[in-house]
Amino acid sequence: MNQNNKVNRNNKIVDYFGSRGFMIFVGCVIGFLAPVLHKLGNPDTGLCIACMERDLVGALGFHQAPGGQYIRPEIIGLVLGSTLSAIIFREFKARGGSAPMIRFFLGFFAMIGVLSFTGCPFGTILRLAEGNLNAMLALAGIIGGVFIGVLFIRGGFYLGRSTKTKTAAAFILPCIMVLLFILLVFNIRVNNLSAPFRSWHEPSSLNAPVLISLIAGLVIGFLAQRSRFCTIGGFRDIFLIKNAQYLFGLIAMLITAFLVNLLLGQFHVFFNNPIEPAGVVEYIWSLLGMVLAGLAFTMGGGCAGRQLFLSGEGDTDAAFFVIGMLCGAAVTYNFGLLGRPACGAVGDLSFLGNITVASGLAFCLAIGFTLRIGKGES
Repeated sequence: MNQNNKVNRNNKIVDYFGSRGFMIFVGCVIGFLAPVLHKLGNPDTGLCIACMERDLVGALGFHQAPGGQYIRPEIIGLVLGSTLSAIIFREFKARGGSAPMIRFFLGFFAMIGVLSFTGCPFGTILRLAEGNLNAMLALAGIIGGVFIGVLFIRGGFYLGRSTKTKTAAAFILPCIMVLLFILLVFNIRVNNLSAPFRSWHEPSSLNAPVLISLIAGLVIGFLAQRSRFCTIGGFRDIFLIKNAQYLFGLIAMLITAFLVNLLLGQFHVFFNNPIEPAGVVEYIWSLLGMVLAGLAFTMGGGCAGRQLFLSGEGDTDAAFFVIGMLCGAAVTYNFGLLGRPACGAVGDLSFLGNITVASGLAFCLAIGFTLRIGKGES
């Protein structure tokens, strides 16, 4: 009898983790912590995953953009928090082999897309909660990309099934995060000209205390792994299966962040209105970049945050997507695709940047039309 009671109690806990109430709770936690991190020193939004990944890439010397070099402990925490949760709840499963190279390029183009405007879906929603009305346009672009991705999924788009792989492979990304934390805390460098680098231009000059940032990342990573929190999933599931559970989490994050920003005096309404024709053209390309991001994230199975959480629980395909995003950040600045290091404004994409966004859209459309399964296939 005691054994049955224990099983029933465990089942109730598992059911709660998958409930709408827990999803809303996770959204509220993220919506609270992000503005607090901003207040404590982080750049605008407090938690734009793509922007933080850009800083991490710069810290390792893969680009030299001013204002884009700092090992962000939040990224480390997001992955390790997910790993901790997955191990505790026996959900750490080493898996992979589902079109890893395609996922790499989806991540690559997703990063270029989000850097062209307001950042990843996390950052875009949090910017809107700060009063940045440009984020409304960016969010519309993301949703448009998600809708196109859903059309492909309905048409049979499928990257294939993941299979069991070596446990050692699943631990590579979490171990890299541990090494990055050691580099950050102990500032291990061969000499003053070697990595890790730190730029003292904004936004990378802005940071909350390292320990607080790490703890915030661990908390969010832990809770997001339990809830399967995903910003892209909120819009995808509405279009695909008419399920609003993820969307409730996003709404909770937006409302909570808005209220905390009001309380902390960080809510300021503004909008960069393109008056000159060149400004309109920039907006169009920036919005196309966000469409590309929404499409790539949908085809890749989740937003920038979700890819980190999946990587933390042993999904090596998601790790390929993350590595693709990191490489996308390096290419963006090394090849001058973008005229600024920070997210949050109109894109200022160069001509080469425009070509890259168009190429990314072409890549996504090509695999969307060709990688389909017929009835009875798996």
